[in-house]
Amino acid sequence: MSDSPAVTAHNPELRHHFADMAQQKDAASLGMWLFLVTEIMFFGGMFCAYLIYRLQHFNDFAAASQSLDITLGAINTAVLIGSSLTVVLAVNAAQRGKRKLLVFYLVATIVLGCTFLGIKAKEYTQKFEEHHVPGPTFHFIPTRMAGHPEQPPIDERHAEMFFSLYFVMTGMHAVHMIIGVGLFSVLTFQSWKGRYSAGYYTPIENAGLYWHFVDVVWIYLFPLLYLISLHG
Repeated sequence: MSDSPAVTAHNPELRHHFADMAQQKDAASLGMWLFLVTEIMFFGGMFCAYLIYRLQHFNDFAAASQSLDITLGAINTAVLIGSSLTVVLAVNAAQRGKRKLLVFYLVATIVLGCTFLGIKAKEYTQKFEEHHVPGPTFHFIPTRMAGHPEQPPIDERHAEMFFSLYFVMTGMHAVHMIIGVGLFSVLTFQSWKGRYSAGYYTPIENAGLYWHFVDVVWIYLFPLLYLISLHG
């Protein structure tokens, strides 16, 4: 009696240096988490710099923060929370092999991401018109504190420092959003072509992790930049 070799279905997405799809998925997930750790360190440095200068010049930072549009910031926060939901639903659709549903939720995520970027562009335009962009034309007059002589004078240099950090932090976040939208656009095209299934959806899952990280960064940016005046 001779033993017959076991017949196993070969997944075309399995790379030759992995034993099976499970090992490949674990390696890809580990790589994504390591990448996100480097991103945490990257944004962490900016957060630390911001907090140090904020403690040193709180009144000036609070006065500068009052010129930001809290309504637009809050809308963008809601938009990103909604996009996190669509990403979760996209991963779930991929796990169940629902191609059309997967494409729908990926497109919804892209639309929400573009909405966020559009609102952010509107905010940046306002800052340019108000001459709040750091540089030779920078000029800042605190609006809410006008007419209150008991308030300490605002140092324009410190206000410019706030806006420098504002543009750097939100600008880098916006760059990550643009990358995410581009990434999901590619995944949407590949999903429509039927590349992903219940047996292989690792790129969708890892892209979702990246998107969630970018969303969490904004959850911290919004209160730190927009809501300072509410604490003093």
